[in-house]
Formats: sequence, structure tokens, C-alpha cells
Amino acid sequence: MAQQHRQSLLAVVEPVVTAGGFDLEDLSVTRVGRKHLLRIAVDSDAGVDLDKVAELSRSISTALDKAEAEGDELIAGEYELEVGSPGVSRPLTLPRHWRRNRSRLVKVKVAGREVTGRIATADDDGVTLDVDGVRTTHAYADLGPGKVEVELKRLADLPDPDDEETDEDEDDDEEGEDGA
Repeated sequence: MAQQHRQSLLAVVEPVVTAGGFDLEDLSVTRVGRKHLLRIAVDSDAGVDLDKVAELSRSISTALDKAEAEGDELIAGEYELEVGSPGVSRPLTLPRHWRRNRSRLVKVKVAGREVTGRIATADDDGVTLDVDGVRTTHAYADLGPGKVEVELKRLADLPDPDDEETDEDEDDDEEGEDGA
């Protein structure tokens, strides 16, 4: 029965997600007190923009309301809708997951051995990993699920926007020195 219920929800939600330009990564319903929580994870090649997700959330809500008004009881009682991205904790299992994480550091089992490397390239057939400067290509069938490694050092290497002067700031400084 739960599988049939999930399929009914998918039949309403997935076309809306696809029309919004996203891939449906996950859909789950859990009980939270008296309500249900409908959690939907989406992703796209262009990333997940908060404004577009808010718009998508409204479209999904409208589609669910319409389906229920037509007699389909999709979620019994009150529910809360949460739409977002799957985040970095999601395992990389599909070619699109690998492709969307190019240049990221990942940990994955290759031939029974755990390897940590950077995704150099990824296409429909496989992924090329750079492990300590050595690039090797692997078919997805030869890999276990990958996991993105969060790199704090890489974030620390990004320039601090407060430290950078804009051209406008430099022009102001020059005018202050010359024109007084």
C-alpha cells in the first residue's frame, strides 16, 4: 500500500518538477506529530537556485491541491511541503550526479579499494578520477556509490570579498588625492 501511495504522489509531483527544469532526486513522506512532512529533493545541471525552488514549491503545492480536489487522497490530513536540493551527503550513483560534481573531491570504492580523488571528467559511460596527479577512467558499473568530501581548505583559498577593492573604490581614492 505504501508503494502505491508513493507512486500516486510521484505521478503528481514528477511532471511538475520536470516542467520546472529539475530532476526529481528523492521524495519521502514522514509523520511529524499530527502532520506529515513531504520532502522533495531536486537538482539540475544549472544548480539549485532558491528563487526557482520557491517557485517550484508553489507549483507542486498547486498540483497537489488540484489532485486532492479531484478526489485523490495523496496525503491524509495536514502536511508540510519541503522542497530543496539533496546536498553533498547524497551518494553519487547516477552519471548526472558525477557530472554535476566535476572538480570536487570524492571518496569511492574502485575494485573493492576505497579511493579519494578529484572528478576530472564525467560522461554517460564513466568518470575520470585524478588521484594524486594520476588520472584513471572507470565505468560506473565498476564503482560503488561516491561521496563528495567537503574541503574546508579549498573554501579558505577563496578570496575574501571584503578584502577586494572595486574599481569604483580605487577611483574614489584617486579623486580624493588629486582633487582636494
